[in-house]
Amino acid sequence: MNLFEQMVEATVEGDEERCVALAQQALDQGVDPFQAIQEGYSRGMLIVGDKFARLEYYLPGVMLSANAMNAAVQVLKPHLLQRHDRGSRGTIVLGTIQGDIHDLGKNIVKIMLQAAGFTVHDLGYDVPVRQFVEKAEEVEADIIAASAMLATTAAYMPDIATILSELGLRDKYLIMLGGTPVTAEWATVEAGADGYGENAVEAVQVAKRLMQEKSRGGEK
Repeated sequence: MNLFEQMVEATVEGDEERCVALAQQALDQGVDPFQAIQEGYSRGMLIVGDKFARLEYYLPGVMLSANAMNAAVQVLKPHLLQRHDRGSRGTIVLGTIQGDIHDLGKNIVKIMLQAAGFTVHDLGYDVPVRQFVEKAEEVEADIIAASAMLATTAAYMPDIATILSELGLRDKYLIMLGGTPVTAEWATVEAGADGYGENAVEAVQVAKRLMQEKSRGGEK
């Protein structure tokens, strides 16, 4: 069993001590902390999420795994942030859409975006659509990014573009969407978003691409 597989196993088991030890081992061995999160802990949480959906895991077990992953990420996070200079690539308002309390994936995306040099304002979970817009106006954001774990809550995502349009602000902000029930086609066609990230690594790539397009004047 390689190091990443051990991370997956420890996360699924909710073994915080082992998750932390494996994170330190990864650093000692010169493993890319991005890769450790994506190939190890993030994959483990996907398995946990699947087990929860199938009623094989209940909330206490999910929280054990989440806490174990978060503890490991705290070990890796300073080394993620050291890889980039202080200049911000852009400002992002991030949150889990209203009605949805799942924020594990969103938290990983936040860390990866920060490590890539973005300034991220995390609104948490169960965030009303208008709050995304209000916060974006307050901090002069470039991107509004929302996630959802449930199909019922993803249904609120198109309201972001709708409200921005009603307020005459649609051209001011880029919109990124992601989460288990979200697909690239639905996000960009049905929900009116500018980008979609299947996972944290892709979310960073999309955010970088959108900001590059914006800086060239190629807005939507």
